[in-house]
Amino acid sequence: MNKKHLTAAAAAAAFAATGGAAHAQSSVTVYGLIDSGVEFVNHANAAGNSVTRLSSGTMNTSRIGFRGTEDLGGGLKAIFQLENGFKLDTGSFDGDANQLFNRQSNVGLEGSFGRVVAGRSFSTTYDFILPFDPMGYSANYSWVTSAGATGGRKDGMPTGVSNLVKYQGDFSGVKIGAMYGFGEVAGNTSDSSKYGVGLAWGTGPFSIAGTVDRVNGTTQANGAYDKTTTAHLATGYQLSEALKFNLGYRYFKRSLASGATNLRSDFFWGGASYKFTPAMTLIGTVYYQNIKNVANDADPIMYSLRLKYAMSKRTDLYLSTAYAKAKNNQLVGLSRDDVGFGNSQFGMTQGMQHRF
Repeated sequence: MNKKHLTAAAAAAAFAATGGAAHAQSSVTVYGLIDSGVEFVNHANAAGNSVTRLSSGTMNTSRIGFRGTEDLGGGLKAIFQLENGFKLDTGSFDGDANQLFNRQSNVGLEGSFGRVVAGRSFSTTYDFILPFDPMGYSANYSWVTSAGATGGRKDGMPTGVSNLVKYQGDFSGVKIGAMYGFGEVAGNTSDSSKYGVGLAWGTGPFSIAGTVDRVNGTTQANGAYDKTTTAHLATGYQLSEALKFNLGYRYFKRSLASGATNLRSDFFWGGASYKFTPAMTLIGTVYYQNIKNVANDADPIMYSLRLKYAMSKRTDLYLSTAYAKAKNNQLVGLSRDDVGFGNSQFGMTQGMQHRF
């Protein structure tokens, strides 16, 4: 991705005791992504009506961000990142209106050991597994982060995490990562905390990643709290310069503080991307969720297809379509963010994305 760089040289600092000088080189990058499309969706309300609308972030979330580094010497750098997601169609925040930098807000250190950041960022699972989604971090028509299912359940992965300390290192193709999100509840370090680990490896055309994470709920009157555990395994294979395949799996389990039956599901996806030309790419993916421990479950499935045309290195046109279906007259929706209003849904989006 091409970005516009604003670079500033740090001033030399004189030390009277030594007569020496230290020089720190720093830079700030302003970057962003603007994505919008005209979308048609059926079963868009409880009455079963269709809608045609202008949607923001249909292929990737629209955002603007600031990323900076300062060379501290000896291969060590200070780093920071601030990133806001927004809705292009209305100009509003994409997410909690009280979060200015709802996607990234962190500071840290980077060196030969890897990178450590503190603040708000994406989970280790998100960082390691999303690259294996053929639809590529898509807000619409992808279920890798979460999927619609029986009773409105999403059964997804942790994505954005606040109060986070996160590590990631890459050593000759082996990538390791870990995170811890503080619950910040006095007297109970487990309450509302989050943690996870990831391991990935890639050589030649083959790549693989696995993660495990836990998200704790709020402690209830009985002293217990919900515990959500997920595990992911994903692989990719570049068969040729033009053709790539991806497969993935998620284990999901939520143990309830009430003592009710655990919420369990298995989620699978598989897809491929094919470049007809350097500018034209076709992407197809199937997502399927198998709900456990529930009578008349949804077991939803979604088929997604996207044709993308690169007008330049920074600007794409795309046509995306998807169809989702649930069993037993349960509700299902195409988007990871929107609820379903019928036992099936069809959508199509013509969009444009620009990166800077």
